[in-house]
Amino acid sequence: MLSVDTDPRVPFLMGADPGSLLEGDVPRLIDEWQIQPHLWDLARHTIDRRQVKGQFIFTGSTAPTEELTRHSGAGRFAHVTMSTLTMFETGESSGAVSLAALAEGETPNYLESGLSFDELVETMCRGGWPDNVGLTVQDALRSNREYLEQVAHVDIRTPDGVQRSPERVNRLLASLARNVGTEADIQTLAKDVGVSRDTVVDYLDALSRIFISVDQPAWSTHLRSKATLRKSPKRHFVDPALAVAALARQPRDIADDPEYAGQLFESFVVHELRAYSDEQVYHARLNTNLEVDAVVQLNGRPLLVEVKLGHYPHVVDEAASTLTRFASQLEVEPVLLVVTGGGPAYTRADGIVVAPVSLLGP
Repeated sequence: MLSVDTDPRVPFLMGADPGSLLEGDVPRLIDEWQIQPHLWDLARHTIDRRQVKGQFIFTGSTAPTEELTRHSGAGRFAHVTMSTLTMFETGESSGAVSLAALAEGETPNYLESGLSFDELVETMCRGGWPDNVGLTVQDALRSNREYLEQVAHVDIRTPDGVQRSPERVNRLLASLARNVGTEADIQTLAKDVGVSRDTVVDYLDALSRIFISVDQPAWSTHLRSKATLRKSPKRHFVDPALAVAALARQPRDIADDPEYAGQLFESFVVHELRAYSDEQVYHARLNTNLEVDAVVQLNGRPLLVEVKLGHYPHVVDEAASTLTRFASQLEVEPVLLVVTGGGPAYTRADGIVVAPVSLLGP
């Protein structure tokens, strides 16, 4: 492994013998490579010379600019966006309800979930960073808040070296946190933060480039009806625990605020779906305001998902009705799934699958 940001040999060898930095057992991990972008081109040529796959793993905490990767590396590099750990990876989900199995038409039998509401809230507040696993909730909350302070004062400059106001960054992070899982537009965020639209666009771009904020784009497909799909994205953090940190909330605060807990839970489920499917997760809203919370393309077949923190029959019935009505607008037959915060997993008589997040898996 080569740590470009901490290895003292790197600056000297980049001028004297840069190719030697790529030598070693393969696959060779090159961490924070974007600090020395010439390594990208060196690796391209090394791959061409060796004609062997699996030579290098380039990782970085910042998305590179187009200038850094002027040569795309097509046919040589595959791009993978990493996620924080899911409940399946931390062992808090059994993975018994598999997205891949649902795409193949398999449906679950009745299964009980053992996760309590308080445990779910603590999981959402703790976050999925590997270093947080094993920490107390309070220590994890403190670590997340310190991380955001680092983002506001240092990391926000990383993509382009531009100095940005830490106070404004913190206000924008708080605004994103209040609006997590919603279609808050640029004007709403600008008014909330007290800056111009252009400033918000610039700051959002920087936060996206350092993998802090992530938009859930609107789905686009052909409909049977004359209804049209709206195009506004939903706002999320790369891990919803950052929303809790940005607002300096405690798990009890989340549990005592059902409306916000529902927003945060929807963002949490989108995080899990994105990791389990390894696909883009969309949302869909018609101009009639009929909407579904998440859409994932699985093997060419759309999975429509409604997210409900509660799991009582009337809550599930409402979600199932929404899915059925939305599905009737589509030209293809989708898989329909209601993800809940608790309760059992089962398949309804109408074929709609109901599953708590603690039973979901890839």
